[in-house]
Amino acid sequence: MEVALFKPEIPPNTGNIGRLCVNSGVPLSIIGEPAFDLSEKAARRAGLDYWQHLELNRYKDWDEFIEAKQGKRIFLVSKFGTKNYAKVCFREGDVLVFGQETKGLPASIRENWMPDRVLFIPMKPISRSINLSNSVAIILFESLRQIGNWSENTLH
Repeated sequence: MEVALFKPEIPPNTGNIGRLCVNSGVPLSIIGEPAFDLSEKAARRAGLDYWQHLELNRYKDWDEFIEAKQGKRIFLVSKFGTKNYAKVCFREGDVLVFGQETKGLPASIRENWMPDRVLFIPMKPISRSINLSNSVAIILFESLRQIGNWSENTLH
């Protein structure tokens, strides 16, 4: 599995996601320029004692990211998604792409993607969104559970 963030905007979210990736043994990719310096204190504070262990990959833009991920199944996550993430049978090597905290993924990317690979997290109609780091945790841990990427030893 792999987590990718498209132009993240909020340092603590990226720090929390980095910490989550280290703890689950999953690389983190950043697509485009984040709205902050990745060495910024706020991002590092959330995952400070883990940041040096993070497998972090950087891509200048969407095209470079897609080129690098050829042959992998890529799932976009959006409140405009057409498929409930819980209905997906994840497999080793899948990539989960999450958009910006305030804008999500650009329509130009989302609308030109395979509809069955644009996922959503069910929520009450009155809800605007779920925090980005919480969204990553929900889907990442479900995908890891499905592919059996946990052993008894990793839970201690």
